[in-house]
Amino acid sequence: MKKQALVKQVEGVSFAGKSDSGHWVMMDGPESLGGSDAGSRPKELLLLALGGCTGSDVVSILKKKRVALDDFEVMLEANVSEEHPQVFTEIHVQYVFFGQDIDPKDVERAIELSATKYCSVSAMLRKSVNITHSYRIESTKKEEVELA
Repeated sequence: MKKQALVKQVEGVSFAGKSDSGHWVMMDGPESLGGSDAGSRPKELLLLALGGCTGSDVVSILKKKRVALDDFEVMLEANVSEEHPQVFTEIHVQYVFFGQDIDPKDVERAIELSATKYCSVSAMLRKSVNITHSYRIESTKKEEVELA
């Protein structure tokens, strides 16, 4: 199986990209580096890809186990090396489950399966980045988290 992607320069370091799904994604840099600050940084998209990949695995696994979730979030935090190419050195993934009567054993198994078997983004990244996981179960949805 082959996958393809196209990345087109819009202006400066502003790029638009799409792949097999046909959906466009904007990528950009800060104005200080010739960008328009009009899109996510390419490296940020790696974190988002990891969160989306493992999150969809975990939700699918819990759905098969008939675990009812009121809401679900994946929060990611990465350490970046000081020297160029300023790669991620560690990524911590925290899963937050909202609902009643959620069994921690179901949650732990779903996270384990995603991390070791199903999440292709995790499989690619863990060859060069230390990825850790944690979770918490909340009874009700909290207010939206603001990113600093």
